[in-house]
Amino acid sequence: MDTQLFVICALTFAINLIGALAYAARVAGVRTRRIAMSFALFNVLVLVSRTANGFLGPFLAKRIEDRLADGGGATLAGDFRIVLASASIAVLVGILLVPTAQRLFASAIAHFQEHRSTGRLILRAATPAGLSTIRRSVAAPSRSSVKALRRPLGVGRGVLVANMLAQALLTVGVLAALYAGYLAPEYRVTASQLSAVVNGFATILLFALIDPQLSVMTDDVVEGKIDEALFRRTIVWISLSRFAGTVLAQAVFLPAAMAIAWIAVAV
Repeated sequence: MDTQLFVICALTFAINLIGALAYAARVAGVRTRRIAMSFALFNVLVLVSRTANGFLGPFLAKRIEDRLADGGGATLAGDFRIVLASASIAVLVGILLVPTAQRLFASAIAHFQEHRSTGRLILRAATPAGLSTIRRSVAAPSRSSVKALRRPLGVGRGVLVANMLAQALLTVGVLAALYAGYLAPEYRVTASQLSAVVNGFATILLFALIDPQLSVMTDDVVEGKIDEALFRRTIVWISLSRFAGTVLAQAVFLPAAMAIAWIAVAV
């Protein structure tokens, strides 16, 4: 793996790790009963993840341009699959870090509620007190939590499937569009712009089908209609469906790239 590919994989890892950990903010909101603050934190993390995803495109585009120039395009598909694998690993690591992240987010919510300063909250992470909080928050998923995953969920399987498909499209959208530019180099600008269509459709799925379900569940927990254990279990399953989506992206990658290349030529 060369330096350029390593940077791309590291950036992809960071983007998907942040996205996976964002769900822990919802759990922290339920634990602290600071729902609005937890949603704000969740939205900040999602915004950071989506913004960072915008920086990934130029790195990938540069790699394609280099391969077109030196004739090494045969290795591009393999490179992109490594990038997709780094996304899957990041989500899996994020799932394992959910217990730690929800404790950290609960502390962050409490600190912000007291001081009302984002700057102070960020700076606190580098202080001895902040580092001590991080050490105390480290926790692995318990065996009982893993066994509890067999129990009923708070959402239907259709929501999990929709989340998996949406995450697969988000994971593969930019990569497939850029690789389509390699397959149809004379239309690579058109192909790259089609990634917005793929990502836009996936975003609609997320905000129209998945987010309302989690929001209703959050209200139900606060009102005492369901218990926190069910909510946490549902969040884990949502995260697992996100992981499944990144795995599905491996199968979708080439067909999506070929479809985008065909559309770019046909438009």
